Amino acid sequence: MKNLLIVLLLLTVSCKSKHEITEHINQKTTICPENSNCTIELIPNKSLEFKTDNFGILYPVISDGEHVILKYTFQKKPIKNTQDSNYSEIIYAELNKTISNKSLQNKSLQTIKLHFGRLCYCKGTTGYFPIKKGDFEISNLKNDKVKIALNFSISEVPQIISNFEETISLKSN
Repeated sequence: MKNLLIVLLLLTVSCKSKHEITEHINQKTTICPENSNCTIELIPNKSLEFKTDNFGILYPVISDGEHVILKYTFQKKPIKNTQDSNYSEIIYAELNKTISNKSLQNKSLQTIKLHFGRLCYCKGTTGYFPIKKGDFEISNLKNDKVKIALNFSISEVPQIISNFEETISLKSN
């Protein structure tokens, strides 16, 4: 009985199933399409809301709050000497301040306010759209790391990024 208690105590101490995000994490991603930059951020103590402008187009509003905002940004490098060649895709989600293992599919993706944004000079095919079809998974790993994976598709506008998988270190460098 005593040995069982020691084993249970060691498992409890050594297995960290949750991580609390207390500082802004910003890192380049390990995989990104050619001629582009990709970053992933965890922004603590914020809240995410999507509002609609006068034209019926969604836009994000980030304010102080009790959550962590996940922001993935894909940005094509602009073409030199070409006006309006900027192109970005942004993915937002609102996570709990304490990150725990989570797996979501399709309609349940909106429980974390998962949205895709396409920002460019692309008349009629820009804006933010809720992601309703896909798989999202977040897992706590050893050594204060978190793995985030997303695979999705939307039908409203063309997209370049349809998936990513990143391991984020929560330790300051």
